[in-house]
Amino acid sequence: MGTNLKVGFIGLGNVGGKLSGSLLRNGVDLTVHDLNEDLVSEFVGRGAQRGEGPAQMMRDCDAVITCLPSPAASDAVMQQMLPEVREGKIWMEMSTTDTAEVERLGGMVIERGGRAVDCPVSGGCHRAATGNISIFAGCDRDTFETILPLLTTMGRRILHTGGLGSASILKVVTNYLATANLISCAEALTVSKAAGMDLNVAFEAMRISSGNSFVHETESQVILNGSRDISFTMDLVKKDIGLFQEVADRANVPLELNPKMIEIFDDGIARYGERELSPNIIKRLEDATGLDITAPGFPSEMLDDEPEEPGYEVVVRRQAAE
Repeated sequence: MGTNLKVGFIGLGNVGGKLSGSLLRNGVDLTVHDLNEDLVSEFVGRGAQRGEGPAQMMRDCDAVITCLPSPAASDAVMQQMLPEVREGKIWMEMSTTDTAEVERLGGMVIERGGRAVDCPVSGGCHRAATGNISIFAGCDRDTFETILPLLTTMGRRILHTGGLGSASILKVVTNYLATANLISCAEALTVSKAAGMDLNVAFEAMRISSGNSFVHETESQVILNGSRDISFTMDLVKKDIGLFQEVADRANVPLELNPKMIEIFDDGIARYGERELSPNIIKRLEDATGLDITAPGFPSEMLDDEPEEPGYEVVVRRQAAE
């Protein structure tokens, strides 16, 4: 690989386990840590080193990546790492988080001479497993070029979004769009069925038309299968669209669609519990209509069938003469 950085990875959960797996599979010198000892042992069995904890990992590694479930978890880990931050150290935050929070924590790293990047991923868990996911990176250009070999190992399409915090804003923007797509696909499939359409035909009509979307191509399939399993839960959707609402409120943009979506997911959580799989938001419509929105021939989970390919930086379109 094009990188000889020694990397620490903290948080081996749903997404973190897959991203760190791509690093390990591609020969990166990797030290791992997670509160779940079984996850750590599995990685050690595959050739990773066992981290003693955040402080030791920041001391001994060039770059430490965090991929954690909440801003509070990132803060707790950062408090342990901070005394070991000095010039040359890099912190990469891959959790979906609040921009203000990543700027605050990153600011503390930079103050001590280190470098900080927010680099959340987008494109579905199934693509994280194969290293074909997209990654946004917010940091200065020098830092971006230093970590680009790591980013292209974990992901396929890499976008430098601007300064620290910019990637987190764009991540919640894209998650908002994915949620809007999910809700609209649920309504479209339910109305098709209620209007007497064959759901296998309706799926194809949506897929080959101007109504298509990434969410339809992936989540509609597991909705129709009935498993509804995309390894993403209602509480996480609520967190994401809540963060989007905060960005909008801070920028004084009066939204109409997002508050309604928050209401829909609040209702879904009240009915089915916050750990319910997010595509089961369609159950609200199934319950209301008595219809079963499933069809034969669809997979129970999404697998990335694209071969793993080296990642690359996505070039932003601008006018030639600026």
